[in-house]
Amino acid sequence: MVVILKQGVTKTQIEEFTNWIQQQAEVQVSAVYGAQTTILGLVGDTSAIDIDLVSSKDVVETVKRVQEPYKNANRKFHPDDTVVTVAGDRTIGGTQFSVIAGPCSVESEEQIIEVARRVKAAGATALRGGAFKPRTSPYSFQGLKAEGLDLLRRARQVTGLPIVTEIMSLAHLDLFADVDVIQVGARNMQNFELLKELGHCDKPILLKRGLANTIEELLMSAEYIMAGGNHNVILCERGIRTFESYTRNTLDISAVPILKRVSHLPVVVDPSHATGITWLVEPLSKAAIVAGADGLIIEVHNDPSHALSDGAQSLTPDQFDGVMGEIGRTVDFCGKTL
Repeated sequence: MVVILKQGVTKTQIEEFTNWIQQQAEVQVSAVYGAQTTILGLVGDTSAIDIDLVSSKDVVETVKRVQEPYKNANRKFHPDDTVVTVAGDRTIGGTQFSVIAGPCSVESEEQIIEVARRVKAAGATALRGGAFKPRTSPYSFQGLKAEGLDLLRRARQVTGLPIVTEIMSLAHLDLFADVDVIQVGARNMQNFELLKELGHCDKPILLKRGLANTIEELLMSAEYIMAGGNHNVILCERGIRTFESYTRNTLDISAVPILKRVSHLPVVVDPSHATGITWLVEPLSKAAIVAGADGLIIEVHNDPSHALSDGAQSLTPDQFDGVMGEIGRTVDFCGKTL
């Protein structure tokens, strides 16, 4: 249930009204203070609350019942866009457009530092790189694990770029204490025990949509994290599995405006995993910007033909320079700041 209060209501009146509501039913009440309006979000079983009685209160402007199962991620509860702060001085969401770039896998110190330097010079605001790699085949490269995290930290020290890397298991959580953004990959989108634990940490979470999951299921996974108290969630559309075999996945570009309409959380798009084809990264990046995305996450490797994972979809640093030029022009056209 969403309760919109009248303008000029005092904090004392809000506290009194909140206490009264909680006497009616066991609900959690959270307040969103806007420039003109205060909105109270009631999460829990609101069936015992008489909506007409609530509407009759002097402090109440309107009351709405929320039918969607996700509450914290719902724009009805939080009409203003959420802006997630990364590493203290960078943001994702709002009027800023962010580009996260780097290799699929961290392979060596030389590789990750070279790529980090090049993507930063091109305008990227964060460095991605896999230390723990979920692979379809057990015989494929699984990542450098803890050593990979150390190399990412070394690249951050050299370039100043915040690091974004994927967690695969609760057992690894302590290793991610110094990671700036924790990524939950498509295969773990519904690893609910992992999501619950990430809800208790204070780090931004980049949550990727599963390759066979609906938009509502993605938002419900975000809800697991937010229900634990961590509201620093970034949604990521990375392509879904369809009957089409030309591309690795099918980028659901419609998911971007839909997510922006029903949720206040920032949305980034991964055109690299969505297609698996380097020449499609640029046009899909531009499409994502026009559709309303808040950022991109792009794979860049200094030697894609010898990459240990996903070389076919990785841009070279020179190619990334060219793509960033197009991204910059498109972002300007759409009225945002790169």
